[in-house]
Amino acid sequence: MARQQEEVKCPEGLPGWLATFADLMSLLLTFFVLLLSFANMDIQKFQDMMGSIKEAFGVQVMRKQADYIAFSPSQYERKNVALDKDSRLLLGMILKIKAMIDQDQELKKNVDIAPDDEGVLIRVDSGMMFDPGSAELKPGAKKILDHVIKLLKEHNFDVIVRGHTDDVPVRSAKYPSNWELSAARAAAALRYIVEKGGINPSRLKAVGYAGTRPLVPNTSEANRAINRRVEFYFHRPRVEGW
Repeated sequence: MARQQEEVKCPEGLPGWLATFADLMSLLLTFFVLLLSFANMDIQKFQDMMGSIKEAFGVQVMRKQADYIAFSPSQYERKNVALDKDSRLLLGMILKIKAMIDQDQELKKNVDIAPDDEGVLIRVDSGMMFDPGSAELKPGAKKILDHVIKLLKEHNFDVIVRGHTDDVPVRSAKYPSNWELSAARAAAALRYIVEKGGINPSRLKAVGYAGTRPLVPNTSEANRAINRRVEFYFHRPRVEGW
């Protein structure tokens, strides 16, 4: 009799229908969150990606108060790039240059790139292109110059060729100073691009900076080797003077 008077207990756990209902609500919530994420697909993700690419490629920021400068094509802070046609073209060009360098061990050793909002800078160790104190192109220089020609043919960008030396004076009958040497090296690279690539000279410019824009202090031979370089700055065409 006592057993019959015991209270009947409810089974433990949730009813089956409630578990199914909870699963359905979770799936619906996930579905609507996914729709919301698609609805908010604006330029932010592209901007974040461009920022990551800049950091991966070593974009440098100009420092106003310093004994030397990490040269970049223009003074800029780290900026996001808008998702427009020019930015997409620039991004495609940057990725192509990166792939070009990664496929060649010599280029990986002697070439760096630094993109900014206006274009991209290709920095080449001058030892790959010229012998010390000379402005005659070495056979190895043609490899990088042929890549420059290819990029100019495939993309609507202009190029400024920049020659740089270290701070050690060069005195010879042909090059009385580093100014003449750096300018002659830039001109030699430009001449090859025009003659061998058939590029319109109006898209090109050569500049010699001598040792006025070092990347690092000229305190050792290793640092001086870094400062001796040739740069190719690809930028969007400009209507007025450079």
